[in-house]
Amino acid sequence: MDEVRVLSPTAILGYGFPQSSLEEGMRRQPHVIAVDGGSTDAGPYYLGFEPGSGLGGGHQSKAFLESLTRDTEPLLLASVEAGIPLIIGSAGFAGANIHLMGMVSVIQTIAGNHGLHFKMATIGAEVDKDRVLQRLKEGRVKPLGPVPELTAEDVSGSVRIVAQMGVEPFIDALDQGAQVIVAGRANDPSMFAALPIREGFDKGLALHMSKILECGAIAAEPGSGSDSLLGTLRRDHFLLEPLSPERRCTVTSVAAHSLYEKSDPTRLFGPGGHVDLEQARFEQHDPRTVAVSGSRFVTTDGYWIKLEGASLVGHRTIAVAGMRDPTGIASLDDILEAARAGVDDKFDDKRGAFQLTFHMYGRNAIMPDFDAGRAAAHEVGIVTEAVADTQALATSICSHARTVMLHHGFSGRVSTAGNLAFPFSPLDIPAGPVHRFSIYHLMEEDDPSQVFGVNVFDI
Repeated sequence: MDEVRVLSPTAILGYGFPQSSLEEGMRRQPHVIAVDGGSTDAGPYYLGFEPGSGLGGGHQSKAFLESLTRDTEPLLLASVEAGIPLIIGSAGFAGANIHLMGMVSVIQTIAGNHGLHFKMATIGAEVDKDRVLQRLKEGRVKPLGPVPELTAEDVSGSVRIVAQMGVEPFIDALDQGAQVIVAGRANDPSMFAALPIREGFDKGLALHMSKILECGAIAAEPGSGSDSLLGTLRRDHFLLEPLSPERRCTVTSVAAHSLYEKSDPTRLFGPGGHVDLEQARFEQHDPRTVAVSGSRFVTTDGYWIKLEGASLVGHRTIAVAGMRDPTGIASLDDILEAARAGVDDKFDDKRGAFQLTFHMYGRNAIMPDFDAGRAAAHEVGIVTEAVADTQALATSICSHARTVMLHHGFSGRVSTAGNLAFPFSPLDIPAGPVHRFSIYHLMEEDDPSQVFGVNVFDI
């Protein structure tokens, strides 16, 4: 093969894409359709959520499954008709077994409705706790970034743990003849780079191209995560072209996206090594297409795989309110302190079982350390957040804090009550389980595929 063409329909399965972009992409005769199914960007809730454990539904809710079906159906039909692989990674958003099987169910339903038959592979990414504990004992687990050292308690307290797979399990599935591959948690470029690397193309170029492709048309101008991008990998460079005529790739847009989600602008880290971008070169190939060359892969000592684990913290209730009285805004610290004191007094026997937080939008809610001392806006939105061991306790704490804030008297007030304006009823909104990332670490493995189980079967 002189080149391999990879079609990325959308940034995340469920975001949507124009049918016209898919049709244009299929006219280019791609060798594979690949799509990212998830992310940790939205936090640990989706990994830790347990069905039946409270409010919410994670990304197994009916609405989410409907959006998956809407996106997956045309992709599956196009893949089967063209006889090319369809590869989905980080299935069901968080990529654990429960999410993987939800995605499999969607595909089975679509295939049944259309009478489709193909060879399918599933690749699990959920990791047994005993395996992590053994690697921890061997000294083969280390923090990823500014997080504490992993402990056995972190492992045992996790609801579930997933590992980010590289290209190797996808290549294994392709070698076994799978046309449709649904994988659990995966390193973002892996599902896009697997076929090109299997066909002998340069690993550095393949992974660099794939890191851009996984975000759909975000690397175009105007950028969109709900549109398609085509990558064409050749022996010494790759091309990126959006599939909607209203978009174009430019040197600036593609180079800028090469900095996306990276702490180091010149290195893209992943399982087994990193892509070195020091010598990467970006050139305008035609008015809508950019050519990239010079990326190279550097193998690291040992094969390190990222682990993600989530543990339950408690349950959350929130109340949303607005304040517009300038005298009240000037006294806001006193009002919030009164609310805290009232909660501490009323729930004195529950101390240590809850957290109370106020997010003040219009007064340094997003970057409080950076914006400290800046004048408040003429109105402030206040989100009262209570997290407690139970949903009932969280709601009680939120309700009491909100009541104190509503009626607290402050210097200069000319009314007798009504400090806050509430846009919603009920005033206190149960938000369900709260999770934290209990594991955000790297684990060393000898075999890149051993952690991940490939299962191939006929549909």
